[in-house]
Amino acid sequence: MGSSTRLIPAAVTSNQPHLADPDHNPSFIKSLFLGEIREDLISPFPELSTEERESLSMILDSIRAFAAERVDSAKFDHDGAFPDGVRQGLHELGVMGLSIPEQYGGFGASAKVYNRVFAEIGATDPALCVYFGAHQSIGCKGILLFGNEEQKQRYLPRCASGEIVAAFCLTEPGSGSDAQAMKTTAVLSEDGTHYLLSGTKIWISNAGYADLFTVFAKVSIDVDGKRKDRVTAFIVDAHAPGISLGKVESKMGIKASDTRAVFFDKVHVPVGDRLGEVGQGFRIALEVLNSGRLGLATASARGARHIMREALAYAKQREQFGRAIGSFEIIQRKFAVAAVECYAADSGAMIAAGMVDHGGVDFSLETAACKVFASELAFRASNEALQIAGGIGYSKEFPYEQAVRDSRINLIFEGTNEILRALIALMGLQQAGERLKALGDAFKDPIHSLGAIGSYLAGRAKRQVTRPEFTNVDVAFEQEAGSIAKLVHDFGLAVETLVLKYGKNIIEKQFLQERMANTAIDLFLATAVLARATWEIGRLGGVDAAQEHVDCVRVYVPMAARRARRNIRGLRRHQDARLKAIAERSLESGELGPRPPTDE
Repeated sequence: MGSSTRLIPAAVTSNQPHLADPDHNPSFIKSLFLGEIREDLISPFPELSTEERESLSMILDSIRAFAAERVDSAKFDHDGAFPDGVRQGLHELGVMGLSIPEQYGGFGASAKVYNRVFAEIGATDPALCVYFGAHQSIGCKGILLFGNEEQKQRYLPRCASGEIVAAFCLTEPGSGSDAQAMKTTAVLSEDGTHYLLSGTKIWISNAGYADLFTVFAKVSIDVDGKRKDRVTAFIVDAHAPGISLGKVESKMGIKASDTRAVFFDKVHVPVGDRLGEVGQGFRIALEVLNSGRLGLATASARGARHIMREALAYAKQREQFGRAIGSFEIIQRKFAVAAVECYAADSGAMIAAGMVDHGGVDFSLETAACKVFASELAFRASNEALQIAGGIGYSKEFPYEQAVRDSRINLIFEGTNEILRALIALMGLQQAGERLKALGDAFKDPIHSLGAIGSYLAGRAKRQVTRPEFTNVDVAFEQEAGSIAKLVHDFGLAVETLVLKYGKNIIEKQFLQERMANTAIDLFLATAVLARATWEIGRLGGVDAAQEHVDCVRVYVPMAARRARRNIRGLRRHQDARLKAIAERSLESGELGPRPPTDE
């Protein structure tokens, strides 16, 4: 395969995603917190154009041929590395610039196409997927979204060709999800021509391969006569003097990915390589991660399918008690649940990708929801596949135990699932809080605000009796759609009650936040499933022709509804005080609850 080989056709083009405009285009999930269903964001269900579908097929065929010839995932895992020839082969496929616009040497793939390719690479080899994603989903994404034209012209064509490999440097020893706690600094020189960058970043994927870092550091500036530190982003030459690397981390899984600490000691960064304005770094990091999480979600779902395919083949040939173990219902249930959950993950990811491609839509909570759900699905599926395989599943001679190890990091990558649940809850609460803040301001001057108070009270009374409805769901799913619409209504009222009860103190109520986030995730994915199955019925020509989709709806939606109903009920009646007491006693004593009777 020569270095000039390009196996991706230029036809995979689409309008590039625009930054979200939440003030004018609020997200679907945020609207759930208000008891509303924004069907315009999920219906009609997004689909690939004929051109995209044909081009995607060619890309996937190329990746599969490459994988069959060059990728040995078990060997990569054993060696803790993949050969440079494998990386170069990936570059030669042309995928390193898949989402970069054509004008900068890439292919301008839509989010729908890009994330499907991401998923294929993830199922091929998770460590190789980390290499691909760390470069494109986050490494050079900041330049694409926030770089000026000169920066884009200077860096993106070389990123697209694979001439330079990018990495994303955010996490520090003392700041993971809390980016504001970072210690890395960038000090502007006296002549104003460059910054001196100093600090330590850890867990940096692609660190050993990188030619370019997107680095986040604090810059001290004057604000109203006081010195303030503001998080700022920089494009940094990874080979610049003053940069050194730690040893390759020895990890539980994705062993072939190159993960290291990166040390910066007064690294000279030209002012022209500052990304965005001073103080814009936190926003840049969030926007990059918001879009990057979707690839992680699709790769997780595809990984679940991949390892379950292995388990399906084993279950059909492994016999016990004179019959294949796949004929036993207790095994069949594992496959059925994984199948409908993959259906939900794929549906949610397609909806979110459609939002990205549409432009201007606030998709931050949708991509977070997809990442949380799909990453946990992949880990569950890997464990279930290992369980189906029994004893051989625990052996390194078979792929199951590696799948468990490799999938585990996805619950941590690009924002832990705990942090993302808090993000979903707190961002979802913003609009409900703003609605009630207006009421609070009115009560400060009740004589002159009777109209505002009356409008709120009348609106609340109306919300209590007026339920949202689905208008674009196929009549075959009237019952399922009705149950989800009722739950959205109940959720909105429960959220409003909580905000009235706790006010700003809701920020500290993480037991409640977790229930709210889980409810929102379930309602979003159930809605995505309804939208997809409705589209499939139309595409295939009727309910009978779409029976496998109908079955997924009939199983998944009630399953999600039961969880959502339980979590909404838990917002009113719960054991949180006891949970907190048990946890705090354990933290104080260092022991997990009362000791066993034999230890008394």
